[in-house]
Amino acid sequence: MTLKRSDSDDGGGVSRRVQSIEVGFKILRALQDGGGPLPLREIARRSGMPPSKVHLYLVSFSRETVVYQDPDTGLYGLGPFGVQLGLAAIRQRDVVDLSRDVMGRLRDETGCAIYLSLWGERGPCIVAKADGPLQGVFGIRLGYVLSLTTTATGLVFLAYLPSSETERARAAQRGYEGTRSITKRDLDRQTAEVRAAGHASTIGRLHRNFSGISVPVFDFDGSVAAAVTLLGPSDFMQDERQEGLRDQLTAAAKEISLRMGAP
Repeated sequence: MTLKRSDSDDGGGVSRRVQSIEVGFKILRALQDGGGPLPLREIARRSGMPPSKVHLYLVSFSRETVVYQDPDTGLYGLGPFGVQLGLAAIRQRDVVDLSRDVMGRLRDETGCAIYLSLWGERGPCIVAKADGPLQGVFGIRLGYVLSLTTTATGLVFLAYLPSSETERARAAQRGYEGTRSITKRDLDRQTAEVRAAGHASTIGRLHRNFSGISVPVFDFDGSVAAAVTLLGPSDFMQDERQEGLRDQLTAAAKEISLRMGAP
């Protein structure tokens, strides 16, 4: 077993790591990126090591069921424990906890209010927020259910969730202002534009003086897990500044998605 001093120690401290584990993970990543079982030589090529060295690691991984070898083809793939480990990591992922520091940082950088919404039976529900100085006295409480068709957050969920999942919430929201007036054709056009752009934006829907931008957060399987929304004064969010805010929000949503294990 090889111990190595870390190159990223803080305050002059010494942190040792097990180099053989890091080498082993090069092999596991090669299997992960392979798209299916691979032969020994291909794993060695992808991990940049000689086949004899890779074989020793694969034998140990096979004993712990992290890796398996097909007895007929001789190909190697991720084993049962590898699957269980991945599922355990997924179960421990909480999008709210994984988003808090990102939301706070985005609020500090922009001065705008940042909201995180999850999908519920009646539509998108705000589950976390970081109030910003530019919002003044206007704010939205936790637990507030947003309109599907008249808010940027709602349009994001409509764009990325299957219609079979959103139809019940749409029916429950028939009394919301503006929900009845929109036609299916207009809604299909709006959601197609959201998917093409990767974000939704509205002006004066929640409050006549405020604008919103919303971006999806994706889960490990590529499905939409949440929406992160930036809300600020309409006269502040204009032209190039709005483009910059949208780019910052998109980067924040991407960071949260990566934490969720999104591809």
